[in-house]
Amino acid sequence: QVLLAESGGGTVQTGDSLRLSCVATGQTFSSYAMAWYRQAPGNDRELVARISWSGGSRNYADSVKGRFTVSRDNAKNTVYLQMDSLKPEDTAVYYCAADRRTYSTGSTFLPGYWGKGTQVTVSS
Repeated sequence: QVLLAESGGGTVQTGDSLRLSCVATGQTFSSYAMAWYRQAPGNDRELVARISWSGGSRNYADSVKGRFTVSRDNAKNTVYLQMDSLKPEDTAVYYCAADRRTYSTGSTFLPGYWGKGTQVTVSS
């Protein structure tokens, strides 16, 4: 069992930055690939960024490439999402997720554990 808790959301203006954090407790954090998803009202939940269990591989949705950076600190059991140049279309609830498998290979992410989410609102 992996328990996840996000923080760092808020209301900002277009062009501002935010850094989301997700702290994991339970199983060995360093063995899980991690990801950030987001869900805007009326939309499906979408994958924003993924980082491998080692931190050596990262993937991003096209809509956030060049603006968002995912990273992890395995010593702190924490994954981060640095969001720069925020746009109103980035407004959503952001969720942290852990892969259901340990030491997964390849870029496919299979979410097995979810946090409760943190709201990000970008005003124009």
